[in-house]
Amino acid sequence: MKHRYFLLLAGFILILLSCSKKMEQPDTNIIFLHHSVGEFIWNGKPTPFVQKAVRKISPKLADRLSNGGRLPKLFEAYNSDHGKNYRIHQMNFPKASPYGWNNFPFDYYNIWVENAGEEPFMEEPTLEMLTRDYQVIIFKHCYPVSSIEPDQDSADIHSHLHTVSNYKLQYNALKEKLRAFPDTKFILFTGVVQVKANLTEEEALRTREFFNWVREEWDQPGDHIYLWDLYSLQTEGGLYFKDEFAVSPQDSHPNKEFAGRVVELLFNRITDVIENDGKGTSLTGSRL
Repeated sequence: MKHRYFLLLAGFILILLSCSKKMEQPDTNIIFLHHSVGEFIWNGKPTPFVQKAVRKISPKLADRLSNGGRLPKLFEAYNSDHGKNYRIHQMNFPKASPYGWNNFPFDYYNIWVENAGEEPFMEEPTLEMLTRDYQVIIFKHCYPVSSIEPDQDSADIHSHLHTVSNYKLQYNALKEKLRAFPDTKFILFTGVVQVKANLTEEEALRTREFFNWVREEWDQPGDHIYLWDLYSLQTEGGLYFKDEFAVSPQDSHPNKEFAGRVVELLFNRITDVIENDGKGTSLTGSRL
């Protein structure tokens, strides 16, 4: 008799554990792919040098050193207040090794389009892999993307050269690839642009030309690809990342005040994309 009761109790505990695990499954699993500027925004403040160095080796250890970040904490509070279970994760993409610390349009095209498939490319996850685990994928470029050179005689989708015409070819190929995953929502940052000390006027004008094109032509209503317009927040209508928003007039990373402000706008944009297909916020994340 005691043996029977023990079996019944053990079975009941297993059922409770199973139910608990199911309840812990997130409503929406989100991945934020970034490098240093994204790290600043994730934290809502500048990232200490040691933490930046550690992240290139061990993202998990870097997260422990940072004691979390402002963006995941916003999700924790939102989940508690609204009865949701959204989980956001971060990943350096691509890693410093073996692929290299480059996240230009060419690199997304190279990893996700040219070398697509069920296996990683140079240890980097393809879209086929990422979309299995995440319902929202957020990706961006770091500020060297704004060092745009003059167009050549012809555009080349396979070129590493940073030109407006090459970027457009790579972005159009990316859009077609993203559309092959209709059950996943994608959020792409515009920008990032550099401070005036680090960018020529010609480069800044080409950057504005390209991201105007992204907003006005590349981005299409009614699909599952969305923008967050960091470029407009950085420039406020100008050509450069405003010095008062940067770590210094020579450093194009966001300072504490700017990162702390825009992380909340990014949070607004993400939750609105999840719940309302982005219809309740502007491209910068301001609530309509």
